[in-house]
Amino acid sequence: MDGQKRIQSALISVFHKDGLEPIIRELDRLGVHLYSTGGTQTFIEELGVKVTPVEDLTTYPSILGGRVKTLHPKVFGGILGRRDLESDVAQLEEYAIPPIDLVIVDLYPFEATVAAGGTESAIIEKIDIGGISLIRAAAKNHRDVVIIPAQRQYDALLRLLKEQDGGTTLAQRKLFATDAFAVSSHYDSAIHNWFAGDGAALRASAGPTTVLRYGENPHQLGAFHGDLTGMFEQLNGKELSYNNLLDLDAAIELIDDLATINGVPFAILKHNNACGAAVRPSLKEAWGAALAGDPVSAFGGVLITTATIDKATAEAIDPLFFEIIAAPGYEVEALEVLRKKKNRMILRRKPAARPPTKARSALNGILTEAADTVVATKESMRTATTKAPTTQELNDLVFASILVKHTKSNAIVLAKDDQLIASGTGQTSRVDALQQAISKAGKFNFDLKGAVMASDAFFPFPDCVEIAHHAGITAVVHPGGSIRDQDSIDFCNAHGMAMAITGTRHFKH
Repeated sequence: MDGQKRIQSALISVFHKDGLEPIIRELDRLGVHLYSTGGTQTFIEELGVKVTPVEDLTTYPSILGGRVKTLHPKVFGGILGRRDLESDVAQLEEYAIPPIDLVIVDLYPFEATVAAGGTESAIIEKIDIGGISLIRAAAKNHRDVVIIPAQRQYDALLRLLKEQDGGTTLAQRKLFATDAFAVSSHYDSAIHNWFAGDGAALRASAGPTTVLRYGENPHQLGAFHGDLTGMFEQLNGKELSYNNLLDLDAAIELIDDLATINGVPFAILKHNNACGAAVRPSLKEAWGAALAGDPVSAFGGVLITTATIDKATAEAIDPLFFEIIAAPGYEVEALEVLRKKKNRMILRRKPAARPPTKARSALNGILTEAADTVVATKESMRTATTKAPTTQELNDLVFASILVKHTKSNAIVLAKDDQLIASGTGQTSRVDALQQAISKAGKFNFDLKGAVMASDAFFPFPDCVEIAHHAGITAVVHPGGSIRDQDSIDFCNAHGMAMAITGTRHFKH
């Protein structure tokens, strides 16, 4: 095979040892000379496999509390030496530097330490120096060296060792090197973003790339850059599409905010907007109330909850055609029900942290902003009218405020008894959004008497509260901030309506 080389020596220095043992056993079977240091060396020795300490190769001990172990010419010379260049080979022989054919590295868990809330000193110590240098050196010299830059490549290496008896081709080494520079770039980006720390800086590197069937439309190419397996375990169905992922992103942001309300939340989304949502004492009740909000739009939607799906709820859901359901767990009997349709995408959600910064392409660059993490609460609402909201109205105002935050602007949400009655989404006029919502509520026979209204931005004129009053709505909430706020407040006071102001706008474009 083209560029075939056999692995005869290996340097192994990893943080995570899981999955490493079978590789060590296979390398030992193939007679590969192993070099290692620190905890990895101890791990190999405890397996009963012969290993040469890096300190014996360099004649220098590990120093500075382990900060300097492999940074030595006898290590990097063995990795970077070009086997087909006579001058390199001569120098390796002159300085008694053994060639190293395989480098296995798993970097210090910098991102995990940050995510876990580590102290500044703990985070700094998780900035890998030697490991990242080994990765770059081995990847640079991939014509002669195999680089395994992360734990995720352990299985691929093991298959290669077994199937090719320790041999590798240039194409295979280049593939590993490509991933190595992706690992290096991502690692450095994470460090930069932590140091920058203000949400405005951007060094984008989201992890592995998944090529999608297509983009937003079939004539567009699409890909996802990130670790989907860290977010979900897919239990059934076809591959997730570009649009599926956008809907899931919107669904997760919404359901996590709804989870701050006492009860079980359930939401149904289409095109990134909620068409049904409710919070109820039980999962099945929440599903039923969410579906009732708009049973027509629910067709082909994305379903999400924070509760484990039980059999009774699964049986209630099953008649509906839907694309995706996402939940933290499923009872065995529930899975049996939902798996009847092979294309249904059933996802078990994992407790993964989400990026603190949002990014999107614009013009000839990229826009970034801090994620909108403000969630409405009863305490965040200031009563602006003579009449205060009742207890139920206040509950509904919080519920509606959360929903309108996650609805495309201009947005109006109508809610009652912790249930989405209707919404007006993506309108160029706030009045149009309200009229759309009222019309939709009537279509599904909802009585708006006693319902509440939430707006994602302030009311520039009193027209929206006037229309809401005539529809039967008794309480409204908006961010406030218009020079004409008082006009809307005066109308509410004159007509016995309650108004709350949050002080926080939630545009979504």
